[in-house]
Amino acid sequence: MKVGKDKVVTLTYVLRMNDEKGEIIQEVDESRPFVHLFGAGTLLPAFEANLDSLEPEATFGFSIPASDAYGGKNDEAIIELDKSLFEIDGKIDDELLAIGNVIAMQDQDGNPVDGRVLEVKDDTVIMDFNHPLAGQDIHFSGKILEVREATSEELDHKHVHGESGHHH
Repeated sequence: MKVGKDKVVTLTYVLRMNDEKGEIIQEVDESRPFVHLFGAGTLLPAFEANLDSLEPEATFGFSIPASDAYGGKNDEAIIELDKSLFEIDGKIDDELLAIGNVIAMQDQDGNPVDGRVLEVKDDTVIMDFNHPLAGQDIHFSGKILEVREATSEELDHKHVHGESGHHH
């Protein structure tokens, strides 16, 4: 059976910066493979396009330019926030506001967003809410382990169920 829309695909992959020689960002091996309902719209379209029609045991390797991955860096995603936002019980934890630290926050609509501390000033903190891979070309390599038909319930819910689903 081939990878395609509405199939459940089990695969391993290594995600690197730039190309096949780049620094490893993430590695998923056969002990905890990535299981995904293909075509549900939750993966990068360029990632799905590169895997379409592959069969079990097929290996893959491809690069995705930043423009098709997480986009360019957006200057508007760099925001200066009042330091009081980071107070816990009236105090500021200096370790929390270490340069480069990633802090889980919420946007104005209550959605979770991760911000990276760029600079700490007297009364404000400059945070970068760009995706960590914004502006970054990425490279995937890996292997297709299994392809099966999705169940009607999985298609209704747009994700995998059973022992290999619901990991998040």
